[in-house]
Amino acid sequence: MARFDIPHADFGTALVAPLPIGEALMERGLSAAAGREGPVDLVSAHMFFNLADQMGAEDAAYHRAEIAASLTKAELGRALRQAREWLVQH
Repeated sequence: MARFDIPHADFGTALVAPLPIGEALMERGLSAAAGREGPVDLVSAHMFFNLADQMGAEDAAYHRAEIAASLTKAELGRALRQAREWLVQH
C-alpha cells in the first residue's frame, strides 16, 4: 500500500460540505424568524424563505406562507422588494 505524505495539511474544514444556496437561505430565514442573531425580523425571514423556495429548498414555501399570514400588506411588499433586490445583487 502506498503512503502519501502531506506536510502541513489542514483538513479541519475539508470534510464539511457547504450547504446548497437554497438550504443556506432557508437557514437564514429560520434565524431571522427566531431572532437568533438579534431581534425577530419577519420581513427578512419572509424574504429568505421566498428566495430559498425559488432555489428549491424543501419546506421554504410552507414557512414563507406562515410568516406572510402575520405580515401587513406593507411589510409583505417590503419583503418582496428586498427579495428582488437580493436577486439583482447576487
